[in-house]
Amino acid sequence: MQRPHGRSARVRYQVHQAVIDLLADRTVDELSIPLVAERSGVHQATIYRRWGSIPVLLSDLVAAGPARTAPLPDTGTLRGDLDAYAAAVADSLAGPLGVLMLRAAVSNIPPDPDRGPSAVLLERTRQLQDMLDRAQARGESPPSVDRLLELVVAPLYFHALFGPPAGAEQARRLVDRLLASPATRQPGSLLPEPDGDRPVDLATDAG
Repeated sequence: MQRPHGRSARVRYQVHQAVIDLLADRTVDELSIPLVAERSGVHQATIYRRWGSIPVLLSDLVAAGPARTAPLPDTGTLRGDLDAYAAAVADSLAGPLGVLMLRAAVSNIPPDPDRGPSAVLLERTRQLQDMLDRAQARGESPPSVDRLLELVVAPLYFHALFGPPAGAEQARRLVDRLLASPATRQPGSLLPEPDGDRPVDLATDAG
């Protein structure tokens, strides 16, 4: 991937890439700011000033993950965009660092029940909303971002954390379910009716 322009973006890219490289043969517990600085070529003081600690750095890496590993597609149709995006997310989660990054994100979630949304969720939601807004501008009738998160993204993450990661075909079936759901279908829609009112079965619809 081409390095981004701008010093701040380049520093973030270099540090993130260094962490990814280090995690290829180390555990999260073995990471340290000095190791990251040595691998990235970014001074320790800069890393400490910007991130402060390894947990904060890992959270930032995970938050940036969707844009890096599953960029927004632009196929010209809502269905094409959803299929391509879901397949890209499934592919990235099935990669060698997918589960590790997810577990790093989960490990940094505070136990406070009143906590707000995580940086990962905020970044993912922003990307998805951009894609849905683009479909709306084309005259299509996209689902809400909450519905997309519930029926497509959440099952992909669930399986990556607790079972075999979903593949591209399983991701496509989740998109089928989203587009066929009553909450998504619009008056006059040519989409087929769903199979009754059965809720999404994660074990069946995502592997």
